[in-house]
Amino acid sequence: MYDSLRLGQALEKVVARGVERRYHRFRGARWYGGIATGDVVGCNLFCHFCWARDEIRLQPSKAGEFCSAEQSFSRLDRIARSKGYRQLRLSGQEPTIGREHLLSLLKLVDKSPHTFILETNGILIGGDPDYAAALAGFRRSSVRVSLKGASEGEFSMLTDAKPEGFELQIKALENLNEAGAIFHAAVMTSFSSEENLARLRERLGQISQDTVDNIEVEELILYPHVVKRLKEKGLVAATAHRPDRVPPELV
Repeated sequence: MYDSLRLGQALEKVVARGVERRYHRFRGARWYGGIATGDVVGCNLFCHFCWARDEIRLQPSKAGEFCSAEQSFSRLDRIARSKGYRQLRLSGQEPTIGREHLLSLLKLVDKSPHTFILETNGILIGGDPDYAAALAGFRRSSVRVSLKGASEGEFSMLTDAKPEGFELQIKALENLNEAGAIFHAAVMTSFSSEENLARLRERLGQISQDTVDNIEVEELILYPHVVKRLKEKGLVAATAHRPDRVPPELV
C-alpha cells in the first residue's frame, strides 16, 4: 500500500512548475447542468473505479501539456461562453496538486462572472489546514470532497492506499469547515455497506449539520475500461449505471 499524502507531495514536482500545471484536455460536460471542465494530470490515489484511462493515470510525466493559470482560465472561459455555462471546474485527476497554479486560477475566477467547483479527494487539504484557509478566501468557488467509500476499509479496498488516507479526507472536511469555506462531501456508495454509511453520516454530523445534510451520493459508472479494471480486482458494485443511463439526479 502507498501513502497518498506523500505521493501527492511528490507528484507536485512532476505535474506542476510554479503557476503552470499539466492538463490533458479541456471540454464542456453535462454534469451540474453544464460546466466547462479542465482535466488535469496526476493523482495521489489510484481508485479502481476512476474513469481516467491508465495512460493518463500511470504516466503523469508524459501526459498532456503545461498550462499557466491564465491559459487554463482562458480555455475554460471560452468553453463556458460558447455553451452558455456559468460554472467551471478542474476534474479528471487531483486538482489540489499544484497549489500555486490552483490558487492563481481561483483568483482569476473571482474576477469573472463564473463560479468554480473544485473536485478533490481532499487529502492534501486534510494534511494542511493552511490550504483550507487559502481556499476559503475565494467566495466564487466551492470545494467538493469526494470520499472514496464510507470507511477506512472501503477506502483501501477501492484505492489500494493506506487506510490513513480516509482520515485525511475527513480531516479535509473539518479543516474546510473551520476555515469557513464553501464545501460539501460526496461519497462513492456503490461498494458501501449500510452500516458503514450510517457510521459515516454520524461522523459527518459531528463536523456540522450542514455537512451531513448536504452529502452528495456518487455511484459507479460502467465505462468499459472501468469494468475491466474492477473485474481484475474482483470488485463487485451493489449499484452501477451505464454511461448513457446515468439517473438525472446523479448528473
